[in-house]
Amino acid sequence: MRRKVIAGNWKMNMLPNEAISYIEKLTGLVKDTKNEVILCVPYTDLFYSLMQAQGTNIKIGAQNMHFEEKGAYTGEVSGQMLKAIGVEYVIIGHSERRQYYNETDESVNKKIKAAFENNLKPIVCVGESLEQRESGKTKEIITTQTRLALDGLSKDQVKNTIIAYEPIWAIGTGKTATSEDANNSIKEIREEIEKIYGKDVSDEVIIQYGGSVKSKNAKELFETSDIDGGLVGGASLDPEEFSKIVNYEE
Repeated sequence: MRRKVIAGNWKMNMLPNEAISYIEKLTGLVKDTKNEVILCVPYTDLFYSLMQAQGTNIKIGAQNMHFEEKGAYTGEVSGQMLKAIGVEYVIIGHSERRQYYNETDESVNKKIKAAFENNLKPIVCVGESLEQRESGKTKEIITTQTRLALDGLSKDQVKNTIIAYEPIWAIGTGKTATSEDANNSIKEIREEIEKIYGKDVSDEVIIQYGGSVKSKNAKELFETSDIDGGLVGGASLDPEEFSKIVNYEE
């Protein structure tokens, strides 16, 4: 039975003092959950969040990383740097990074490999735009992104990759794919992984749904056959709301 993983992506929000207060509040709200809880925070909040989360069941992740370990890459942060301060997870290939910062399937693949070299667990985002969805290309887009992202990884590395299916048209729009549609797309991703790496791998891979996940739709989404939790954007900025998503079974 795959575990449920609920990750909050704060994006470019929260100052360090706000992050400390948030985690202090969230700790008591999620301490009894059986689900895995991750907060992916801005670089400036990482150290403070890691300190505040010590001794809790809350894991801390970054929102991006460079694929090189060091060098003349002004403004970038390497996987080695993240690991050095105790970060466990890193989001790679979020649609906003692809859209605004020209990330490609090739750079996403390089970053995933660099994450594993530094013992970081990647949360890899795939998803289609509204135009692609309306033209019937959803399966083609998400399976191609998945295949290219995982290219060259070992079976064990794929098993330890978290994939987040995030339909771009549902991010920050208030629109959500129906639980059936989301589950079907995630099944297609899982089937693509099975074709390449085998059923034992595809059965273990955690595949989340992301795209306007809220407390009111979390239970319906997470209780489908193939959705293993969520990558939560806006709703993760409120500890009360995020805790309700984490504790969706209650």
